[in-house]
Amino acid sequence: MSSESGTGSFVYTNGNLKIDYPAGCAYLNGEELKLTPIEFRMLCVLAKNTGKVLTHTYIMQNIWGRSWDNDIASLRVFMVTLRKKPESLPDSPEYIQTHVGIGYRMIKVE
Repeated sequence: MSSESGTGSFVYTNGNLKIDYPAGCAYLNGEELKLTPIEFRMLCVLAKNTGKVLTHTYIMQNIWGRSWDNDIASLRVFMVTLRKKPESLPDSPEYIQTHVGIGYRMIKVE
């Protein structure tokens, strides 16, 4: 993660993916990704934990709170739509990796 100097804002950079946290925007190859508020929050949770496998429960609690503890099916639906946006080849994920039965991980891209 990096902070771009002089701008006063925190920007996460991972390969060609950039997240401008204060602006609430994400970019891939300089083009803005059209994300829903929930997709943006999910992307931020993954980005802030790059390299770590996050459990379904951890992600749900960070996005929706405890009321979503057991709604893994809904999380999967949101994740499918999110993954289609930064991934050029969904069958070969570059950024968001699924860990079957556990959760998801943001992969560090060089």
